[in-house]
Amino acid sequence: KYSSQSHDFVLDIMDLLAYTSGVPPSKAQNKEVPMKYPRSQVRSKAHALPELRFEDQALTSFAGLVIFQKFFTSIDLKSRLRRCFEPRRPGKVFHPATVFLQLIVHLLLGFRELQDGRYYRDDPLVQRLLGLRRLPTVATVSRVLKQATAQSVDALRGFLRERVLDGLRTFQPTRVTLDFDGSVLSTQRRAEGTAVGFNKKKKGARSYYPLFCTIAQTGQVLDFLFRPGNVHDSHGAEAFILACIEAVRAVLPNAQIEIRMDSAFFSDAIITTLTRQGVEFTISVPFERFVELKSMIEQRRRWRRVDDETHYFETSWKPQCWDRRFRFVFIRTRAKKQQKGPIQLDLFVPHEYGYEFKVIVTNKTVRAKRVAAFHEGRGSQEGVFAELKSHCHLDYVPVRTLYGNQTYLLAGLFAYNLTKELQMQTAPRTRGTTAKRTCLWVFEKVGTLRQTLLHRAGRLSRPQGLLTLTISANAWVKTRLLHILNQIPANA
Repeated sequence: KYSSQSHDFVLDIMDLLAYTSGVPPSKAQNKEVPMKYPRSQVRSKAHALPELRFEDQALTSFAGLVIFQKFFTSIDLKSRLRRCFEPRRPGKVFHPATVFLQLIVHLLLGFRELQDGRYYRDDPLVQRLLGLRRLPTVATVSRVLKQATAQSVDALRGFLRERVLDGLRTFQPTRVTLDFDGSVLSTQRRAEGTAVGFNKKKKGARSYYPLFCTIAQTGQVLDFLFRPGNVHDSHGAEAFILACIEAVRAVLPNAQIEIRMDSAFFSDAIITTLTRQGVEFTISVPFERFVELKSMIEQRRRWRRVDDETHYFETSWKPQCWDRRFRFVFIRTRAKKQQKGPIQLDLFVPHEYGYEFKVIVTNKTVRAKRVAAFHEGRGSQEGVFAELKSHCHLDYVPVRTLYGNQTYLLAGLFAYNLTKELQMQTAPRTRGTTAKRTCLWVFEKVGTLRQTLLHRAGRLSRPQGLLTLTISANAWVKTRLLHILNQIPANA
């Protein structure tokens, strides 16, 4: 139930959970918009600055959190997080699961550092979502992170996988594409588990270098392997890849699993393991490992056409130290980069003016054009990392303890994945399976949802004893908000 007025509309939080019918258009929405307004209705004289007054009222800056309040209730998030932590110790006021949920909300609202929680500690809607009358202080949140254990981190990782796999079980894809790559998380602190390693942007800085597994069909992060910053990309990768394959197969035994990786993961052991598992894969081949690749490209005279910019040829080949042959696809792409200065020839990488080269090893049997398109689709994972670092602050290291930093990382992954899951539940699929394995939904970024829906001013009140959230009567926000609330199931 809701009532519409000329300047604001009222959302009844208690009745929204029972709201199942469509939203009838209001008179204001049916009214024709004039082609041109008179100047007197457009211009306004406003030169005086308003007087500032600070009062203790039930005002919220994040009225859109009512969406996540219903969504978290529908998936029973609070109680399921409690299972990931040990029971609350005697004398402790805040349960670790409640603090972790606050970190998820903290990142959803766009805040980065722990001390930024001071800006919403009195917000009534945040308090209601967390089920608290008073939010924990910065010192309390920091102390809970420092007390995190390996058991709680493993339990949270398991819950993260469970939420993603439950979504896959719902729409039963015939193919599941897994992308594996690492991302550097730099810090100026001497945090536990950090080390100085390869860091292209901040040379000499200490860092973590976790390995992530993302699912191309949903754009979500399935799992991660936390590592120090001085390890190679392939460190611990084989066991981690096998664990991700087993987790997907346990839920979707009949689905075909596909894997895409860059040249850092190229090895005989990984390729042999994937072949035995019956997994289709494409892996970039490093030129530095095999000098034969350069001569094969330079001696090639006939290239098959993919399009005006790309050509290829393929061969069945094996390095001398391997036991069997695999399909190698050689791709030549026109380079639009301007060559400046003298040309420095490389001992391993082939050079031809105006072209760039790459080699892919695969066990796929489709045409080389589709193999190239499939492998290029792994660039979407870079978009996932960019969104995680920009909008969920994946690159922030809050404390000095290893498991505390992993817990904060997990809060960012939960905020990101839950935003994707919310859109999957409230919007239809808009794509089929493409050659590049693009996401099956057109997702809005976390920052877009935050700016358009979450950051809305509102007022909580109780007219005639009925809890009510009043929001400004923006027609677009009203329609969108009610549509999302209506699409969230009462109990997932």
